[in-house]
Amino acid sequence: MCRIEFLIGGTWRCVHLKLEGYNPTGSSKDRTAEGLVADLKKRGLLTRSSILIESTSGNLGVSLSYFCRELGHQFLAVIDPKTTPEIRDRMLKLGARLEVVHDADQNGGYLLSRLKRVRELSAELNCLWTDQYANAANPYAHYRTTAPEIFAQMNGCVDAIFVAVSTGGTLAGIKRYFSEVSPRTVVIGVDAVGSVAFGGEPGERKLTGIGSSQRSAFLDLYHDCDYRRVTDRDAFGVCRKLEREIRLHIGGSSGAVLCACAQFLAEKSPIKDIVCLCADGGANYMSTIFSDDWLKSNGFDPEYYSPVIEGMRGLEPILGDFGRN
Repeated sequence: MCRIEFLIGGTWRCVHLKLEGYNPTGSSKDRTAEGLVADLKKRGLLTRSSILIESTSGNLGVSLSYFCRELGHQFLAVIDPKTTPEIRDRMLKLGARLEVVHDADQNGGYLLSRLKRVRELSAELNCLWTDQYANAANPYAHYRTTAPEIFAQMNGCVDAIFVAVSTGGTLAGIKRYFSEVSPRTVVIGVDAVGSVAFGGEPGERKLTGIGSSQRSAFLDLYHDCDYRRVTDRDAFGVCRKLEREIRLHIGGSSGAVLCACAQFLAEKSPIKDIVCLCADGGANYMSTIFSDDWLKSNGFDPEYYSPVIEGMRGLEPILGDFGRN
């Protein structure tokens, strides 16, 4: 956990960042992957010869590659063209086999195309699908670990938590925990414009690790869940502003989370004890978000920064091992 400050409306506002980039493979998906694999073991489905398969935009693929290597299992990651070169290289170095789908689905993303290919390969190769999209072990991993850590690290004082949404597992797990132990805490999902995780109209988006081409199966229990949508441009702008002013690298979904938080602060001035879950660091995005050439080639201005955040300062890190960041 670390603390930074945003200048919003002429006032400095404190925000706590839970930096999941300090987990073993560099993201919050380590928790998800650990939970999914443990669930397969618990149900007696995992054998010595099992080949695991998953659809992934990146980070979960890295985490599953790591755990599968440690356990001696083969792993097949079904990815798409938006998966960054850095993430592809990491999966390959961890022994994963990559299957790339190139056809976008009807909602403008690749998720539905990836899922179709997962089902095909599962049947052809007799793979064991971890299914991060419907397996209850996904939200339970964050109910069991992420949420209690946040509560403890904030000494039980949390007014609001901002969480990026893709499968919805992290948000659902955190929402469930705080509904039980701190009902006053507002848990806010952060989605990408063009995503349909919460419903709405689909559209093209460049952000990875956030958003979905289908509604989240985990959020049906939380119809009252507050959420905000952030544009690619604003998310990228926050990432680059944070790197420029504080020298902290975060990924695109984390940039979206901070942008949503800043917008919230501009509207809700009494809120003070705030946590932003930053799912990963910026190392996997040097060829995209932090590349002027990539931004320009995709129609973004490298000099654009969200006007809501007038300034940033301070970085008080309290960093540690898995479970303590």
